[in-house]
Amino acid sequence: MGFTRRDFLMRVGQAGGYSAAFTTMQSLGLLPMKAEAATAIAAAPGTGKGVKIVVLGGGVGGLMTAYEAKKLGYDVTLLEARHRPGGRAWSARNGDVVEFVDGTKQPITWSEGLYQNMGPARLPSVHGTMLGLCRELKVPLEVEVNTSRSTLLQNDKVNDGKPVQQRKAINDTRGQISELLSKAISGGALDQELSAEDKQRMVEVLKVYGSLDKDNKYKGSDRSQVLRYPGAGPQTMLVDTNTLGVHELLDANFWNAELYEEAWDWQATMFQPVNGMQQISIALARSLGPIVNYDCPVTEIAKTSKGVRITYTKGENGTPKTIEADYAVCAMPLTILKKIKADLDPAHRGAVDRGGSSYRGSFKIPWESRRFWETDYNIYGGLSFLAKGPSPIWYPSASMFSDRGIVVSGYMDEAVGDFDKLSMQEKFEASRASIEKLHPGHGKELEKPIFVGWKHIKWNEGSWIGSTPQADYDIITQPDGPIYFAGDHTSHVVGWQEGAALSGKRAIQMISDKVKMARLEGKHRDTVSA
Repeated sequence: MGFTRRDFLMRVGQAGGYSAAFTTMQSLGLLPMKAEAATAIAAAPGTGKGVKIVVLGGGVGGLMTAYEAKKLGYDVTLLEARHRPGGRAWSARNGDVVEFVDGTKQPITWSEGLYQNMGPARLPSVHGTMLGLCRELKVPLEVEVNTSRSTLLQNDKVNDGKPVQQRKAINDTRGQISELLSKAISGGALDQELSAEDKQRMVEVLKVYGSLDKDNKYKGSDRSQVLRYPGAGPQTMLVDTNTLGVHELLDANFWNAELYEEAWDWQATMFQPVNGMQQISIALARSLGPIVNYDCPVTEIAKTSKGVRITYTKGENGTPKTIEADYAVCAMPLTILKKIKADLDPAHRGAVDRGGSSYRGSFKIPWESRRFWETDYNIYGGLSFLAKGPSPIWYPSASMFSDRGIVVSGYMDEAVGDFDKLSMQEKFEASRASIEKLHPGHGKELEKPIFVGWKHIKWNEGSWIGSTPQADYDIITQPDGPIYFAGDHTSHVVGWQEGAALSGKRAIQMISDKVKMARLEGKHRDTVSA
């Protein structure tokens, strides 16, 4: 019986899950692996002349909407509830305050020059819209080290609970699987799938892939763990031959941690703006100038005979103001939009309410510390993972080799392990314990923790939308009369700035199409009248 490509992909998926199957499909040329260049909006210059748009929300989606609208000559006003641009994409540093909806405030007192991206922190090389925007706005980028073979994986069930270097876990896995597959080939288990010639060639592949010896056994590798590096004179390399066995690897269940970098949007090379992710939003806001109005939370969205009327408050005194426009683009998180008095039809109101109730509750806990992970563990960027407790540990990619840095101990959803039921102090203790488990003795070096729970942050109230029914997605990605919608929740790139940026461009494309059609219809009526 023949062995088809479909059969092969199915077996890869069964063995390694979605990430493995996806990556294999990419390598076979079945899926694109490169970023697509940002597509320009198909509208003539000056399309927006005489047309007024009000954009609600100054996150990446709203800023991108206003940016593209301004290019086409629209009269644009952007209303942002915060005192800064970026929305969920912000970089906190000394002097900033993390403010929760319940009034809790955490002042940040980190050393000067240190920062942490409290929201998105990576720009994948396949996100062409965001990378193109950075080129256009001249926002300098640097490499974000998303993975390092020196980082650690930990599970209490194996290695007496001591962490294992990622390079050892990955290469021992490859070695053990290669040895098993080699035995299967030698034992005739794949005779129906492989010819005699292919069997021999496959064994040669496994020797290279799994670092097998001449007897097709895996006994360790310099890819895995080196006990002594080669040096001058008589100092030779000493490789660890105490490998993780198949049973240990199965107990460890490191698979997600080993394969996370294989996801299509996590693969190297990743980037980050120099001096923080918020530099993109700052550059966008700077290019828009007085179009952006801060400290202006929206309180009501109403349709009128000519378009929309937006009511908002301005400044600390909360003075009510209104603005009328031909169109409105709502680029606020649905968690916020659902609380606003909005003149939406029943279908859109239902989609907003359901979507706004489904947002995830991701959190980050950053600490200031001496960069012991670099000096004592040879870890420069990347992530370490634990089976239990706040995880992963995210090491900074910026300012390597400096004295101090910000390390994140825990980036996951609050609902995991009932983390949301812990007090603030208990959250910090659990976060410190994760560092201590991976880096014994260094937990005491952690200072000035900040708990950034996205569902608690004022004007966020969630990290990103959860699972969206197709019917709701179809509704929220279409306008409700003169009211359009933007944000990563109106894209298939949820949780990424790419999705937000694409949604802003799409909103302006739809409005421009409508404007063009209205003008053509107007000309037609004039012609008929004449």
